[in-house]
Amino acid sequence: MIKQISVFVENKKGRLAKITEVLGQGGVDLIALSIADTTNFGIMRCIVSDPDKAISLLKNNGFTASTTEVIVAEVTDKPGGLAEVLKLLDQADISVEYLYSFVRTPNENALILFRVEEIDAAMNALQKGGVKLLSEQDIYHI
Repeated sequence: MIKQISVFVENKKGRLAKITEVLGQGGVDLIALSIADTTNFGIMRCIVSDPDKAISLLKNNGFTASTTEVIVAEVTDKPGGLAEVLKLLDQADISVEYLYSFVRTPNENALILFRVEEIDAAMNALQKGGVKLLSEQDIYHI
């Protein structure tokens, strides 16, 4: 499991710049990033080099932030590769709340981040299906 940071972002000019500035000045590296938005606000979800430090920096600078446990899996980068992994979760009756891709590994596999409710069951189903799951240490050394 990997700690993901979620940050509430008002849809105002410069808010995203300020968030990334706070993290950068604090020495926290952004490894993966996804932003979902509505008319008035957005949610920035990210994987960072030091989740605890990131939360502290963000909260101390007036941002609403929290952590969530997610799974990062190596997925074969070919047509249908993601479908094969999602089928394993479907067969285990596990619903995916959201996912995003964030980097390719040297062996040309994609890394996909999954947010599910039943995280232990999902990890078990994926590992039984031969999917490689990454640890926080794996992510920090990409």
